[in-house]
Amino acid sequence: MSVENEALWLDSPRATFRVGPAPRPRPGPGEVVVRVAAVALNPVDAVSGFARRRFVYPWLSYPAVLGTDVAGEVVDVGDGVTSLAAGDRVVGFATGQERFRDSAAHGAFQRFTTLAAEVTTLLPADLGFTDAVVLPLGVSTAAAGLFQPDQLGLALPTAGAEKRGETVLVWGASTSVGSNAVQLARGAGYRVVATASPHNHDLVRSLGAAEVFDYRERTVVQDLLRSLQGRTLAGTLAIGAGSLSRTVAVARRADGTGRVASAYPTPATAARRLAARPLGVHVSAIWGGTPAQNSVGPAVFSRFLPAALTDGRYRPAPPAEVIGHGLAAVPAGLERLRAGVSARKLVVTV
Repeated sequence: MSVENEALWLDSPRATFRVGPAPRPRPGPGEVVVRVAAVALNPVDAVSGFARRRFVYPWLSYPAVLGTDVAGEVVDVGDGVTSLAAGDRVVGFATGQERFRDSAAHGAFQRFTTLAAEVTTLLPADLGFTDAVVLPLGVSTAAAGLFQPDQLGLALPTAGAEKRGETVLVWGASTSVGSNAVQLARGAGYRVVATASPHNHDLVRSLGAAEVFDYRERTVVQDLLRSLQGRTLAGTLAIGAGSLSRTVAVARRADGTGRVASAYPTPATAARRLAARPLGVHVSAIWGGTPAQNSVGPAVFSRFLPAALTDGRYRPAPPAEVIGHGLAAVPAGLERLRAGVSARKLVVTV
């Protein structure tokens, strides 16, 4: 007899979460069904009420199952999947909230969920689910900003990538997106300079940044420009409050492409895009789910990450903090996330 599914349901944009029965998903072509062992929480999951309905997921159908970060064991494989098999330990990007999907069966916050095989990564035996689950949305958002042609358009990461002689600036490098951006850019052969709070500088350096600056310093723009003197700035990833104005100030004066990708796809970013054009700076807004629909997703999740995690070139970051067990622990975790979390990612075991 198959094990029943259970999900954390959201019946409407203004509703409170409830745990209840859910249909056991079946994989379609190119998909796998995963028995969920752990989920990670993201700020986008914590947006509630009017903001979720109007700005973040205006297309979402209800009742919905939220969540994007999943780690667990493959229990069923759909047609055409050859890279994964039942019993494989994986981490993957759940796309249930994406406009192209809009499917409760593909949401993370449940006991069994459906993942696209192309954005699912086979895990090495020594990497635990609670450590690995911090990866998916951070990886996907960073990869979208760095590698998509409509964003920074950088070269993709590969095994043994040669040094390219160009620099990438990651503003907000201790965040989930920033931690992955540093490692992905290094995996593609770029030199990385970054900003973070001083108590996170060692973490960011350990991920591969050549230099790290305190974003709160009044001289940070000048400090970055000195670091970039005689170098080419291949592109900038802007993460965090106040990042866009200062990254534009760097991009307009440094030698390079003048491209800045912002991790906040808001109306303010759109306004900044218009204001930056006369300065020779191209500002774009990242949507973290787009790699699930283009070649960037499989290039990173399927072809780069498995080997990079196995040989230690890549590690899950920021560190996981397990805050509870069971789907009922997720809402309290989201409340904590709204209050602010630095240089770690909240995880719930299932």
